[in-house]
Amino acid sequence: MRLLKVARIAKPHAGRRKGKASSAKQALPPGRRFLAWLLLIAYSGMLLYWMFIGFGRTVQLDGPFRYNLEPLRTVRLYFDMNNGLSSANRLVNLLGNVAVFAPFGILLPLVVTGSRSLIRLTLLSALGILVLELLQMLLHVGSLDIDDLLLNLLGVWTGYALLRLVRG
Repeated sequence: MRLLKVARIAKPHAGRRKGKASSAKQALPPGRRFLAWLLLIAYSGMLLYWMFIGFGRTVQLDGPFRYNLEPLRTVRLYFDMNNGLSSANRLVNLLGNVAVFAPFGILLPLVVTGSRSLIRLTLLSALGILVLELLQMLLHVGSLDIDDLLLNLLGVWTGYALLRLVRG
């Protein structure tokens, strides 16, 4: 019995899962983690403003709910050069939906321990984006668009890829 206890003491990390060591490597010092939290909260507030108040949004209570559940329908619309949309409008809607969510792909893995894997980050982000899209539709300040969800997720993945490139 005594030898078994000595062996356990000599190898305190033997029972630790492989993923735990890499998670510890990814952890930020407390001061930087606090700063990342502040950035995440401030950026989330700005995003909520942009999505629900900014850009001249008005509440349209008299009409039906607006939604698109057909994947890539809106994206195809932006690539149709004969639909009368300006190039600026196309650029803002396509690249803007990607770029505006890239910071979440960087900040969420830094502050939320459970979002360090791509699968968990994707599930967490998809749920959050879906809630935002539903709220836009229900509050009549926009529409629920599956393409926005897909483009936003592309932004999260882009931010995550940048984080992985920088942090290794």
